[in-house]
Amino acid sequence: MSRSPTLTLVVAFVAVFLVQRVVALLQIPFAFALAPPVGDRPWTLLTSVYAHLSVGHLLANVAVLLLVGLYLERRTSRLRFHAFFLATGALAGLAEVWVSGLLGPGPGVAVLGASGGIAGLVGYVLAGNRMSDTLLDRTPLSPRAQLGVFVVVAGAVTVVTAGPGVALIAHFTGLLIGLAAGRAHLLRPSGSV
Repeated sequence: MSRSPTLTLVVAFVAVFLVQRVVALLQIPFAFALAPPVGDRPWTLLTSVYAHLSVGHLLANVAVLLLVGLYLERRTSRLRFHAFFLATGALAGLAEVWVSGLLGPGPGVAVLGASGGIAGLVGYVLAGNRMSDTLLDRTPLSPRAQLGVFVVVAGAVTVVTAGPGVALIAHFTGLLIGLAAGRAHLLRPSGSV
């Protein structure tokens, strides 16, 4: 297996997608999507981050992952990269399920896909680089005002990337987590500058 956490994720996405197809073909009742009530199928908190609805969904996520992941993985450890991706993806999925349950008349939606975790990686790259550091350090904004800017940026990117069947709350949540983590340099290995 590659030492690249990005390529490891791509292999995991493809493997889970193939397992999804086999499970569907054999009509085995196993849930991959995160859906309410979350406590009934707690494993979906993890499987939903790696599962995809279609080949197109998988390819779109892989394309964006390769774009940001290969850049970011050189600036952190494999463990931090994977932990951040999974935690952000799971939190983004939970936010999608909970918020849609609060806003919708029905029992809430089911969600699957890596886009919440990938949005976190994108947000991290946007806020955790030297140019952003220089800009944000020289701009007289309080931490609360910077968070407000991050909310606006996450909202704008979410609106621009909106489409039918897109988990907007998950994208927004992942991006916002990534922006805040990037500003805090959460993925920076200990002792590095």
